[in-house]
Amino acid sequence: VQLQASGGGLVQAGGSLRLSCAASGRTFSSYVMGWFRQAPGKEREFVASISLSPGITSYAEPVKGRFTISRDNTKNTVYLQMNSLKPEDTAVYYCAARYRSTQYNYWGQGTLVTVSS
Repeated sequence: VQLQASGGGLVQAGGSLRLSCAASGRTFSSYVMGWFRQAPGKEREFVASISLSPGITSYAEPVKGRFTISRDNTKNTVYLQMNSLKPEDTAVYYCAARYRSTQYNYWGQGTLVTVSS
């Protein structure tokens, strides 16, 4: 599967952005989808994931209550709604997919989110 992330940009603290990740292929609904991020000088970290239908979600503690992951299997797309953004959310955000694996084995190219204070 190929993944194409979009929706990043510059936003003020407290603002919102919605990231999208479009996937190719006919078996999108069979993939567990995730979002990760990498801030400058830091390692990549898990942000959120959503399982196969009906879509059980999981979030990293720093984003709980502010970010929402969702998927539309009819559009082969996963979303990350980010609200109440903070400067520490600034990072390159990557979408990823895993199929019958505990490791994410497909990655998108990343989209930059910059939150100004």
